[in-house]
Amino acid sequence: MSNTDHAIKNVVLVHGAFADGSGWRNVYDNLTAQGYRVSIVQNPLTSLEDDVAATTRVLERQDGPTILVGHSWGGTVITEAGVHPNVAGLVYVSALVPDAGETTAQQYEGFAATPNFVIDVGDDGFGFLNPEKFKIGFAADTSDSDAAFLRDSQVPINMSVFGTAVKNAAWRDKPTWAVIATEDQSFDQAMLQHMAARAGATVTNVSASHALYVTKADVVSDVIATAAQEALAGVR
Repeated sequence: MSNTDHAIKNVVLVHGAFADGSGWRNVYDNLTAQGYRVSIVQNPLTSLEDDVAATTRVLERQDGPTILVGHSWGGTVITEAGVHPNVAGLVYVSALVPDAGETTAQQYEGFAATPNFVIDVGDDGFGFLNPEKFKIGFAADTSDSDAAFLRDSQVPINMSVFGTAVKNAAWRDKPTWAVIATEDQSFDQAMLQHMAARAGATVTNVSASHALYVTKADVVSDVIATAAQEALAGVR
């Protein structure tokens, strides 16, 4: 009997800033091998509205209840897009978890700075992670070659997105899980724990860098599978 026999079978994965959907490959492979139907959003990273629209297009293609997963900035995206009726549960992977009316930038207030997470912003307002700090700040537990590929395949983000408030907070109405990297150099650990606790998320901590969706794919996949098993019984 597969894990999907008595569970939600649809999973939608949403990447964060400075990345694209290819980083989800190991999670995708794990879940599809277990019988889940997995879709990956390719966020344009041009505005919150654009990223929510990209996610909504994929959600519209699902044939029933869906677990919506976001990494990093993708957490802000799924917080807004997760109000879609197909979404039965949310999984935040070292992700931002704003409330309705809050911006992403507000989540950082009162928490420690992360000196190894350095963004170089161009004259057009789009940002890349600094190449010299990329591995330690984003992907410290990857191999040098994998970190170099992630660094050199970055998708820049329109920095104005961090000042855009979300209108809805799907986690207020839907069961929520969080996987938090305890060695994250992109977000302050206390900030990650605070956001997850405020959302009432079931938290799994794992020793990993911010790129845990790549390096700890087994743990992330297990939490998504748990969400798929439990979400319909836990809608708030």
